[in-house]
Amino acid sequence: MPLVAGVDSSTQSCKIVVRDADTGALVRSGAAQHPDGTEVDPAAWWAAFREASDAAGGLDDVAAIAVGGQQHGMVVLDADGEVIRPALLWNDTRSADAAADLVRELGAPSGEGSSDADGAQAWADAVGSVLVASLTVTKLRWLADAEPENAARVAAVALPHDWLTWRVAGFGPRSEGLEPDLSALVTDRSDASGTGYFDASAAGGAGEYRRDLLALALRVDVEAAERIVLPRVLAPGASGGVAAQDVAGSAVDGGALIGPGAGDNAGAALGLGMVTGDVAVSIGTSGVVSAIAAEQTADGSGMVTGFADAAGAYLPLACTLNASRVLDAARRMLGVDHAGLSRLALNAPAGAEGLVLVPYLEGERTPNRPDATGTLHGLRLATTRPEHLARAHVEGMLCGLADGLDALRAQGVPVERLLLIGGGAQSEAVRRIAPQVLGMPVTVPEPGEYVADGAARQAAWVLSGADSAPSWSTSQAQVYEAEPVPAIREQYAAVRDLV
Repeated sequence: MPLVAGVDSSTQSCKIVVRDADTGALVRSGAAQHPDGTEVDPAAWWAAFREASDAAGGLDDVAAIAVGGQQHGMVVLDADGEVIRPALLWNDTRSADAAADLVRELGAPSGEGSSDADGAQAWADAVGSVLVASLTVTKLRWLADAEPENAARVAAVALPHDWLTWRVAGFGPRSEGLEPDLSALVTDRSDASGTGYFDASAAGGAGEYRRDLLALALRVDVEAAERIVLPRVLAPGASGGVAAQDVAGSAVDGGALIGPGAGDNAGAALGLGMVTGDVAVSIGTSGVVSAIAAEQTADGSGMVTGFADAAGAYLPLACTLNASRVLDAARRMLGVDHAGLSRLALNAPAGAEGLVLVPYLEGERTPNRPDATGTLHGLRLATTRPEHLARAHVEGMLCGLADGLDALRAQGVPVERLLLIGGGAQSEAVRRIAPQVLGMPVTVPEPGEYVADGAARQAAWVLSGADSAPSWSTSQAQVYEAEPVPAIREQYAAVRDLV
C-alpha cells in the first residue's frame, strides 16, 4: 500500500500524519512544539519538522508529502537563501499602521484625497481582501519603513509553508552547505491568496501575482519588484518536485513527490471534505468561519477575506484573533479546568442574565481593532456568580464568530451546514451553546488533525495524478441541536462597539 504524509506547520507546533494513500487510514503520526512569540526564526520550524518526522517513525516509506501551514507569515530571503530576519507571523500586529497606509495609498494613487472606504474596496477588488496587519503585504511595508537595510537585501519572499516545502525538497541557505535555488520555491493558490499581492481570480482562476502591489509595499518601482523571486504557484494536484532523500521517500522508487501544500484553513477544508454550502467554524488560537464558494468575494467592509481553497475554488472567510484563548482566560480567572468551565457555563441561563463579554483580549482583526481591549458589560450583583462569568465568555466568543457567519451570508455565500472544529470545539459548553448563538445545528467531527489530514489527502491526489482529490472517510461526527436564542446576539450587538 502506498503511504503519504501530511504536515501541519501551525503557529504552535508541527504535526505529521502518515496515511494510506488509497483509503486514508491513519498509519502513524508525530508532533513537535514551535516556540512562542509573534516572530520566529524559521530554523525552529525545520527543527520541529525533523523532530515530528522522527516521532512519526520516519518518512522513508512515504511516496508523497505535502505541507499545510499558518497563513500570511513573512519569510524574507537573501540571494544566498539566508533568512534575513525572524519571520513575522500572522498574529504580529506591528504592521497595523502599515496596513492603514497601504489602504489609503491604493485608494488615492494620484495622491489626491480619498476615503478609507475607497481604498478598502480597491484592495478587495484587487486581491479579494481588505488589508489588516495579518497579511504579508503589510509586513513588507513595515519592513521597508522600520528596517530598510533588511528590505534592501530581499531577494525572495516566501510564506511559512513555502519555505518549509523548499527545505523538504533539499534546498536551503548556502551557509548550511545547501543549494539556495530561489527559483525552486513553490506555493499554492490558497496560501498565495493571503499575501495581499496575489489575485486568485485572475488568469481564468489560476491566479497571478500583482507585482505593482508588491512594489507599493516595498516602496520600490515595479521593475525592482519584478526581480524579487516569489514562489511558483502550483495548480491543485500538481507536483512541486521530489523530496530530498534524507527527508522523505528514500525507500520508494523515484522518491517522494511533493504536493503544492496549502494555507491552514484551506488544508482543513480539504481534510474535512468540505463542499459548497459547508461552513467550518474553527475555534483555535484564532477563530475562523470559512466556506467553500464558486466565486471570489470582494468585501470592501473587510469582514470577509476572499481567499482561494486548495482544490480550485474559493474559501471566503472571516477571522477573529480571539477564540480558544478567551476560554483559557475564563478558566484561569475562575480557577477551573476546561471541564469545570463547561459545567459552570451550562449552569447559567442563556444570555447570562445580561452579562456580556466583548472578547477583544488581544485586539481584534474582525472587526479591525488592533488596539482594542476586552470589556465586560451588565455587571450586577446577580451576575457576579462564576456561572454567569463562564457563560459570558463562551457566548462572547461565539457571538464574534456569529458576526463572521452573517458577513459570509451578506456576500452571497451559501450556508447549509456548520462544522464546528478546533480545540475549542471539544468544550461541551461550546457545543451546546453554539446552536443557540449561531442559529442552526452544528456538526462536530471527531477530533483530528484536519490540516495535516488535508495535506495528506493532497499528497495522495498528487500521487494518483487524478483530476480531483481522493474520497476519504476518516472520521465520525455528532450533531448538536438547540433552539436559537436571539437575545444573546441582540445584547452583544448593543455593546459590541463600546470599546
